[in-house]
Amino acid sequence: MLFKKFIYLLASVASTTLFTSPALAILEELGVVRSRENEWQWSEITNRLEATGINYCIIEAAECERESDLGDIRILLLPNVEDINGAQVLALDRWMSKGGKVIVTGPTGSLSQDEVRSQLELLFGAYWAFPLSIPSTLEPRFEEQPWLRLEGLSGAISGGVVIPYSFDSETAANWITDGYPSAVVFTEQSTYLGWRWGVDSVSPITIDSAWLQATLNRYGLTNYGNFVLATGSEPRPCKPAAADFENQGPLVPNFKQQIKPETLKKKETIKSEELEAMGEELKSLINRVESSLLAADALNINIDLLDEGKKKQNYFQLARGQTPAHTAVVKAKEKLNKFWQLAQQKKYAQAKQQWQQAYDLLWENYPVDRQLALPEIRGIWLDRGTIVAAKSESDLVALFDRLAAAGINTIFFETVNASYPIYPSKVAPTQNPLVQGWDPLAVAVKLAHERGMELHAWVWVFAAANQPHNLLLNQPEDYLGPVLSQRHHWAITNRRGEVFDYGPENRKAFLDPANPNVKNYVLSILAEIVNNYDVDGIHLDYIRYPFQDLQGHKTFGYSTISRQKFQELKGVDPITIYPDHHLWATWNDFRIKQVNNFVQTASTIIKQKRPDIIISTAVFAIPKSQRLLTIQQDWETWADNQWVDLIVPMTYVETTSDLEKITQPLLYDDYLESTLILPGIRLLNLPDLVAVDQVQLLRNIPVNGYALFAAENLNGNLETIFNRTQGSGVVTKKQPLPLRQPFQAASIRYQHLQREWALLFANNQLAIAPTDWQEFTQKSEELSKTLNLLAQEPSLKNLLSTQLALSSLRREFSEAMAQHQKTQSYQVIVWSNHLTTIERLLNYGERQLF
Repeated sequence: MLFKKFIYLLASVASTTLFTSPALAILEELGVVRSRENEWQWSEITNRLEATGINYCIIEAAECERESDLGDIRILLLPNVEDINGAQVLALDRWMSKGGKVIVTGPTGSLSQDEVRSQLELLFGAYWAFPLSIPSTLEPRFEEQPWLRLEGLSGAISGGVVIPYSFDSETAANWITDGYPSAVVFTEQSTYLGWRWGVDSVSPITIDSAWLQATLNRYGLTNYGNFVLATGSEPRPCKPAAADFENQGPLVPNFKQQIKPETLKKKETIKSEELEAMGEELKSLINRVESSLLAADALNINIDLLDEGKKKQNYFQLARGQTPAHTAVVKAKEKLNKFWQLAQQKKYAQAKQQWQQAYDLLWENYPVDRQLALPEIRGIWLDRGTIVAAKSESDLVALFDRLAAAGINTIFFETVNASYPIYPSKVAPTQNPLVQGWDPLAVAVKLAHERGMELHAWVWVFAAANQPHNLLLNQPEDYLGPVLSQRHHWAITNRRGEVFDYGPENRKAFLDPANPNVKNYVLSILAEIVNNYDVDGIHLDYIRYPFQDLQGHKTFGYSTISRQKFQELKGVDPITIYPDHHLWATWNDFRIKQVNNFVQTASTIIKQKRPDIIISTAVFAIPKSQRLLTIQQDWETWADNQWVDLIVPMTYVETTSDLEKITQPLLYDDYLESTLILPGIRLLNLPDLVAVDQVQLLRNIPVNGYALFAAENLNGNLETIFNRTQGSGVVTKKQPLPLRQPFQAASIRYQHLQREWALLFANNQLAIAPTDWQEFTQKSEELSKTLNLLAQEPSLKNLLSTQLALSSLRREFSEAMAQHQKTQSYQVIVWSNHLTTIERLLNYGERQLF
């Protein structure tokens, strides 16, 4: 991971200052490591180096396995260098022992062997633990570290948790998210940035450049921003310490005087990996828009026009005329082809122009003019703040009218927040003071049912106190809430006995899942809700331990009763166990089981009282191994054992492509065979059309709808879009809700699939031979009949017949669509996903009804 091959490049285009001592600057170069892992990011990395203005040279990782390969470099940047071998870490160790300083970013060393990773952790004073599931705000510790008093260091980016490793490691910045984990860690010789530095989709160039500048300032390298690579100069190998600097190529001190903007434009290049990324992004957007159009056309067209006896018309004309969106798709495809042609001719500026025109055209004509929603769960979290803002029943009436008009059919109503119920309770110490005098939950249940909507009580399970909420109620910031303030021994604590989790903001105190009294109390709250209110579901949130850092005191679970229970099992006090202890995994499993046991018990009790209740849970979508280690949340086990009916992963991201990446790993495991999944979309700061696009993506993959977070961020413009695409017209058609009528929902969804196939075939736009079409439609009709019969007469016999018919069609589907897939692969994948959704609805229906 250490590289060889220097390239003198300038950075700050805006700089006009002449530096008077080029020789001095040459001695203050930054060595930048290029490897196989970061090569595809290289153009974005160099953009940031140029923006900072640092004089730098490139060291090729493959050519650097000795200390001497680093030459006279004093500071080394390793941007996202994931694979480091033993010889390289030894060279790095020797170089740092002589005073070398490093800047490390992203999962550096994560692909190395265990022994190498251990050595890197010692050298860097920190290690990459896991990526955060959603973009989070980076908050520097300005007050503690003077070197951070620089503009541009804060902002929301996609990063990961960095764990301090040594005694002299210090945290320079935290993520503003649960647990307030470390984002930047530093020692005297190292600075570890907890994100993939130099990647546009991760963080903007402004934040990356500011952090590089701050770190270089800390290391005492301040002579930068003045040199550029002269036009036509080529990269060359790094010179060792005794090299002759006279032959290093022409250095020019003033960028504006030497290179005119128009010259730069002509010489602008795009790396092949950047071209691939641009092309793939545009292609994906075209695919989603085209698929949405087909869904809308098939839903809105007169089915009689599909009869074989009718005259075949052009597809666009048949589907209510050629709309602007149809035209936009055609033009965007042409511009995508032109983009590739110009890129191959190295006319990069013109290629970018074609790309941008196509991109803008699609967004400007995104299909939001007609109904296109099929039976699905359209949920929204109705947050405490919005409920409190509604001072009376009449205020809630207006809110529920808006939600119903927008096609929302499932409300997660925030019922217990930080130990405060929204209703007058006989179990909890006090109702939320901001709603005393009326019962918002009773009103909400009535209003939802009047509008054909489901109302699920959203309950904070183990999170018992919330500092921001304390301030709203004019309580001290560290007030433990109405429950823990009376029963301190019910709290989870860290090793030091501290109750609030370790982040300085949005800190929460948690109830101890290992305490039987805690379990009984929370179960009593749930029973009170189920017994006294006609809620359709219970939505469990904060069903976990606090976010934890495995270093120091920042792990939780050390209440007296928890320690006693573990000591009875293993003969060891867990407070003496650290991550390198042989019983650490056993201690972690103990905590996981406390949460699992609660979910199992709650599910059993609730279903005994009300078998029709839907139990759902809001969960994190971070990888399982990391999740179990940091918050002890094992929702796969809950689904696999059918303790919950609906999993709602909080897949909060800013782009549709990121939503696809974070959602895909959740979709294809056996534990979801009979449990529905409902990914979440966070509306805060999300452009309206991006929110719509994310909804459309979820409609194209095998999930059962979506949930919006939260009602306070649902604006009027987005409501209008939803009204047209899924709202009033759909609600009046009484679409079956998959949670309640899975067989009917499956039947309607399949009928729509048939309409899409027939529509394309009628217009010669389905690449399938007539004989193959006849065989395929025969299988298709068999499945349609069995689905209809099952919807009308649910029975095990009809279910088995339907499952066999679906299995038979899926075998036929792959062969029948093979030719069409060559040109329309995305749409064929979408159809296959729809068949998977239907299969899971059948499995869920079998579980619920039989």
